[in-house]
Amino acid sequence: MDKAILIGCGLIGGSMMRDLKSHFPEITICGRDRSSENLQLATELGIIDREVEEADFADADLVVVSIPVDASTTVVRELLDQIGENTLIMDVGSTKEHICTAVSNHSKRHQFLAAHPIAGTEFSGPQAALKDLFKNKTMIVCEVEKTAHRFQDRARELFDILRVRVRYMTPQSHDRHIAFVSHLSHISSFMLGKTVIQEEQVERDIFDLAGSGFESTVRLAKSSPAMWTPIFALNKKHVLDSLDGYIENLSRFRESVKNDDYKTIFQEMEQTNRIKEILEGISNGK
Repeated sequence: MDKAILIGCGLIGGSMMRDLKSHFPEITICGRDRSSENLQLATELGIIDREVEEADFADADLVVVSIPVDASTTVVRELLDQIGENTLIMDVGSTKEHICTAVSNHSKRHQFLAAHPIAGTEFSGPQAALKDLFKNKTMIVCEVEKTAHRFQDRARELFDILRVRVRYMTPQSHDRHIAFVSHLSHISSFMLGKTVIQEEQVERDIFDLAGSGFESTVRLAKSSPAMWTPIFALNKKHVLDSLDGYIENLSRFRESVKNDDYKTIFQEMEQTNRIKEILEGISNGK
C-alpha cells in the first residue's frame, strides 16, 4: 500500500495506522479529525503524516473510518462519492446494521467493507493508540459478499498485518451478540460507577476501601460518552433485550438475598463459574 487515510484519529484507527506504518515504512498516511487538537497530536505522534486533502481520496489504497457510529453513515456515503475506483473504505464501528443499510444501494457499495475489531481499552484519543493492539483479537466482517474480491484481498492484507482472527457474520447477528458481550458490559460498568459515586457523596471513605475487583469492574466507565451514547441509541433494540435479561437476574438475586435464600445464590454463582472455561477456550482459540 502507498497511501492510507484515517478518518477519526483515536484509539482504534490510530492503532491500525501504527501497525500499517510499521509494516509499510514508506506509506503516506493522511488524517482527518473533528478535533484540531487530536489531528495535531496524531501528527506529532507519527500516527499520520499530514492532514488529508480532497485530492488524496482519488488515489488512496485504503480509507479507515473510525468515528462515532451516528456520524459514520453520512461520512461513509460522502466518501464513497469521492474515492477513486481503486480505493477501499472500511468502517470499524461497533454497530453494523445501520451502516450496511445506509450504503446498500450506493453504486460503489463493492468498495466498502463493514468491519469491527473486538479490541480496545477504556482510553481514547491519539495518545491511546497502541502498536499490536489487535494481535490475536477477533475482527468481525459483515456482508463480505457485497465487497468486490480485489478489495477483500486488500482487507485481508491489512488483517494479516494486524494479526487478527477474522469471523464473518450478518449485521443483524453482530449487533445482537455484541449488545450482550460488549454494550451490556459498558452499561454495567457505567452504572456501577454511578451507584458508587452517589454513595461516596454520603460516605467519604468508600473509595479508600475499593480494591482491584472494583477497579477492574468499573474500568469501562472511563470510556468516552461521546462514542458510547450513539452506540446505545443505534443498537437500542438489542441493548434493551440485554438489559431485560440482566435486570431480571439482578432482581432474582435481590429476592434471594431478601429471603435469605443463600443456597440459590451459591448454586447460581457456581453455575456461572463455567464462564472461566468458556473464556479460556476463547483465549486458546477453541
